[in-house]
Amino acid sequence: MTSAYDILDRLIAFPSVSRDGNIDLIRYIADALAAAGIPSRLFPHENGDRASLFATIGPEGPGGIVLSGHTDVVPVDGQAWTVDPFRMSRKGDRFYGRGTTDMKGFIACAMEAAAAATERRLTRPLHLAFSYDEEIGCVGVRPMLDELATAGIDPEWVLIGEPTAMQVATGHKGKTGVKAYCTGHSAHSALAPTGLNAIYMATELLAEVRAIQADIEASGPRDDDYTVPYTTLHAGVIQGGTALNIVPDACRLDFEIRNLAGDDPLAYMARLFDKAERITEEGRKRFPETGIRLDIFNTYPGLNVDPRGKATETVKSLSGGQQFKVSFGTEGGLFEQAFGAPSIVCGPGDMEQGHKPDEFIELSQMEACRTMLGKILDRLS
Repeated sequence: MTSAYDILDRLIAFPSVSRDGNIDLIRYIADALAAAGIPSRLFPHENGDRASLFATIGPEGPGGIVLSGHTDVVPVDGQAWTVDPFRMSRKGDRFYGRGTTDMKGFIACAMEAAAAATERRLTRPLHLAFSYDEEIGCVGVRPMLDELATAGIDPEWVLIGEPTAMQVATGHKGKTGVKAYCTGHSAHSALAPTGLNAIYMATELLAEVRAIQADIEASGPRDDDYTVPYTTLHAGVIQGGTALNIVPDACRLDFEIRNLAGDDPLAYMARLFDKAERITEEGRKRFPETGIRLDIFNTYPGLNVDPRGKATETVKSLSGGQQFKVSFGTEGGLFEQAFGAPSIVCGPGDMEQGHKPDEFIELSQMEACRTMLGKILDRLS
């Protein structure tokens, strides 16, 4: 490995979109670490097309710091790029390419720091934890964390290198994704009352989603550190029906809950399960096959680190950044559950550039991250 910029150039060249896997990229990282004398362990998905990676530099045992990043990126389909998204290009003090900001820039800096750590006499370990499939709901990191939690890894704190413009994020909301499958009874639209419209069933459930949101806005818990200071419910997809003259017997409604870390999404789900059951009972008075099934297909916890805790103050002193909370989710809450150690979100780049065409990261952000990681090595040495 050479500089973080050479590493970033190589990382961008791997089109590690979540749907396609990251195995070539993760093997490159493993080989690059091995060349620097750093052994690593892969945690492959059963399909073999993706894997997470964990490595330790320095002494084994408790303490130390984990540098965490995800290696997958979002698609570029349908985006109007003016440069090749999978070839890093530089214009002035900006480096362009998919993942430069979210979040291969941080991974490149972390790999460079790991190589530099081999030249130090560390008194506490430096860990690297690179995951897959974060972009589709923090999925890929979980099998790795399940194993590491029982392997004696006991860090002082975890640095989640998501792009925060090097500011120090101590919190974000959790997320629960739900699919509601509504089954009605088909009929000709000329005889619509003789059937049971599955779209109507979905909209009845949606009305309850909106009623819960109204209750939260009126009297739910609040955290003014967020742009939207309360838990939100949002419906993003509704699909049902095949023709205007047919009463639809199937409809799917996808919705999510983004909850404050101290707000329990299961309490809202209990209310929605109850509403679905009441709609089902009414429908089955006429048609026994009807009903609503709610499937929670993804969930990750919120994050709420002590704003005056040791880890928070440490990262603020290392980065020089200000404290705030982010609107997007991270793997931070999962790391906290696994290790019982605080997770702080701080990394180079601005999420305003993430997920967009012509994504870029600024030279000054990369340099600030390299400086912060250098200070971390000083503390571990």
